[in-house]
Amino acid sequence: MAYVMSAPARACATELKAFLRELNIERGTPAEAAHALRTLIDAGLDRIDLPGKGATLERWRILGAVAAFDLSLVKLYEGHTDALAILAELECIETGSGEAWGVWAAEPPSARLAAMTTRADRRIRLRGTKAWCSGAAFLTHALVSAWNERDEPILAAVDLHQPSVCVTNEGWKAVGMSASASVDVHFDNAAAVQIGAPRAYLDRPGFWQGGAGIAACWFGAAAAIGNFVRQEAARRPDPYRLAHLGAIDTALASAASLMREAAAQIDREPKADAIVPALRARLAVERAATTVMEHAGRALGAAPLCRNEHFARLMADLPVFIRQSHAERDEAALAERIVEEERGSWPL
Repeated sequence: MAYVMSAPARACATELKAFLRELNIERGTPAEAAHALRTLIDAGLDRIDLPGKGATLERWRILGAVAAFDLSLVKLYEGHTDALAILAELECIETGSGEAWGVWAAEPPSARLAAMTTRADRRIRLRGTKAWCSGAAFLTHALVSAWNERDEPILAAVDLHQPSVCVTNEGWKAVGMSASASVDVHFDNAAAVQIGAPRAYLDRPGFWQGGAGIAACWFGAAAAIGNFVRQEAARRPDPYRLAHLGAIDTALASAASLMREAAAQIDREPKADAIVPALRARLAVERAATTVMEHAGRALGAAPLCRNEHFARLMADLPVFIRQSHAERDEAALAERIVEEERGSWPL
């Protein structure tokens, strides 16, 4: 794989939204989602502001805009842009032109990669199976989590176009988010490069900054669903529909406030541990998304679920995507941090 230094212009949310309005894809197919990702990369719209550099909120607005357009696409787009951010943080480099990256760091007990050191220059070999590999059949490279000989977690960059990498059609039977094609991938002594020191991927400030960025994807999709209700309420202002819209507005506005607060805190303290603002934002957006879907279904009835492809796809995909949250485990992790704080946790 070729690493090159470059300083491309950064995309903005307004530019990307205009581009997406002209982008025609058949939602729900892996090949179309991958083609849309390639189109965004070729247009330079993958080069967005890095988290913690003063424009984190703009980065999240971009992720939200792609999510509002299509959640399987943003699954691939967020992974690609997250890979660029990780490499910039750990290596101070950017990827080569035309490469499409993923970040595959799920660690189910049955699918763990072993990394064998082969040379002093961080060249390694990967063996094992990786699960939940979104877009694997269409990407060129991936950052994958693995475990070295000392049982330390590491991150590795791997070129997927080698015979020792086998992309399967196994492990993904989803209906919602089906087009993300998050299949199992087998590595049989595949050549890779270790990125950073052991644990660097997990311990870096950007880990939770990126985790909060996932919430921007959830929020973008929830806001798009809310907009369907808003448009119908404007066209036919039934009092019950208006009540549902009021509940949607309250949920989204509250979550948006926490997202803006988290982005500002990350930009103020880019080297600080962002687990508390990230978890707060993720949990708030998860709850808001659930609220929005419930009220949207009740406000609009069956018709758009059956007749509007975009609305139906969002409503099918978002429940799967938000399960990337760890639910009560995340709430408990947040509570542990709050208990440790010496100052009050809820100043007005």
